Amino acid sequence: MLKVSVISPESSLYEGDATSVVAPAFDGEVGILTGHAPMMTLLGKGSLRIDAAGGSRQFSIEGGFLQVVDNRVRVVTERGAPDPV
Repeated sequence: MLKVSVISPESSLYEGDATSVVAPAFDGEVGILTGHAPMMTLLGKGSLRIDAAGGSRQFSIEGGFLQVVDNRVRVVTERGAPDPV
């Protein structure tokens, strides 16, 4: 299980557990699963998808960075908003 946090300057967009995360890195999409190697990448503009036991969440994000360490995924974005359902 991944512990995921997504924050923007305006608010905390998501805080919780997830089974996977797909994020728009600056050079293409990156997928994160449990046990992923430590990494850090710059984010581009696109859709951040978080799959959790209770369903999927999707956010439009623009810029920032993503860090993975010890099954913790931190997304800090310059702009972010939940996608309409």
